[in-house]
Parts: sequence; C-alpha cells; structure tokens
Amino acid sequence: MKVVFHEDFYRVYTSDPAAESGRMEAVVDVIGPHVQFVAAEPASEDDIRAAHTEGHIRRVKDRGLHEIASLAAGGAIQAAVTGLVEPCFGLIRPPGHHASSDSSWGFCYYNNMAIAIEHLKRLGRINTACILDFDLHFGDGTVNILGRKDYVTIFNPDRGDRNAYLKQVFNEMERCSADMIGISAGFDNHEQDWGGLLATDDYREMGRAVRQASLRNGGGCFAILEGGYNHRVLGHNVLALIEGLSEG
Repeated sequence: MKVVFHEDFYRVYTSDPAAESGRMEAVVDVIGPHVQFVAAEPASEDDIRAAHTEGHIRRVKDRGLHEIASLAAGGAIQAAVTGLVEPCFGLIRPPGHHASSDSSWGFCYYNNMAIAIEHLKRLGRINTACILDFDLHFGDGTVNILGRKDYVTIFNPDRGDRNAYLKQVFNEMERCSADMIGISAGFDNHEQDWGGLLATDDYREMGRAVRQASLRNGGGCFAILEGGYNHRVLGHNVLALIEGLSEG
C-alpha cells in the first residue's frame, strides 16, 4: 500500500503528545518493510480556505505552525486522491479532527479530513462521502465543518464495550453507500493506550470492513492518522489497519 509521509513529520513542533519525539519513528519502523512511501506535499491555501476561515489560518500562521499543518493537510489530500484508485494511508501530523472552521484544540490546527474530502468534492471526483472516526475522542471539528453538508455522513462509534463497539462499526459499514470512505484513524482507544478498549486485530477487522464496503460501492477508501500515543503499540496498530484495508 502507498503511505503518504514526509520526514518533516519527525519534527517536534510543539510540546503536546501528538508532536512527541519518536512517535512517527515508531510507526515507520514497523510499517516500513510493508509499504511504499510517497512524499507529502503542502495543501494550497485555497484548499485550506475551503474548510477554515481567514482568521483561523492567520492564527495558525502567527503560532508558526502553518508550514507543518499545511503539509499534513496536503498529505491527507494525496491519500484521498490515491484512495480513489487504491486504498491509501496518510501518516501525517499534526492531527486534525478537533479543528473547526474558526478554532481548534486537542493537538489539531487544520482539519485534514475535512480539507481532503472537500478537495475531492470541489473537483467533482466524488458525489458522496462517509467518514469513520474511530479515535477515542469525538471528532467535533469534522462535524463542525462537514456535518451540515448533505453529501457527507460522519460516524463516531461510542460504545464502551469492545464487542458492541465493533458491531456498531460493522453495521455502519454495511449501510454505507458512499463514493469515498475516509477513516480518521486515531489509535488511542487501544487496550494499551488512553482508551483501553480495542485490540490490535480490531483495527485490521475495521479496515477490512471499510475495504469491503468500498468494493461493494464501487468507490474508494483512505485513512489518515489522528491520535495514538503509546509508541510501543502504535506502529503495530497502524500496520493492522493497513493490512485490513489491503484485503480484497
């Protein structure tokens, strides 16, 4: 599978856990032998403006974070465009699903998923999209930007029981009929991460369900990194998702 990445994502750009030293290395070390890396390119300001206000963009620039945040957004666009043809993973940071149109929190600055989906829609590459956000935390920014758009369905599973959680995801994928399925792939709900719920193999099974839905729909799929903070397991969880998406 192609994985969109850039060595600049190794940079420690803030003091938060998403920017921590060694986090991206932990993923690359595990998935490297199994994937083809593609260099990320920055998103254009026009693409960023499709999801964010001028004021928000100016505030991100004032904090000195525009360069790395626009690179992450551009990597998400590349993953989405590749996902039209074959499954793709965007190994990017900063994450994005807590970035609303005019504000952000939770280690996010630009909403990578919203920017990528809007890019596809504005260019006429898709008519409908479904977003599966299985991060531990609710993707409020994505809902803020895309939730009122009638071409997008956003699903944040929320069950506290592992089996019920997975059943909820599988049922949603069985109902999905979108041209594109995007995964906001936060791995912080892993049993050895903050959420303490999911096993590594669960990410493989969710990836497989997404891939099966995309094949049934005759559409595409892609995933981008959101949360996940235990470096000992993060790479293995990412690899499991990639393996699931690669099937079919």
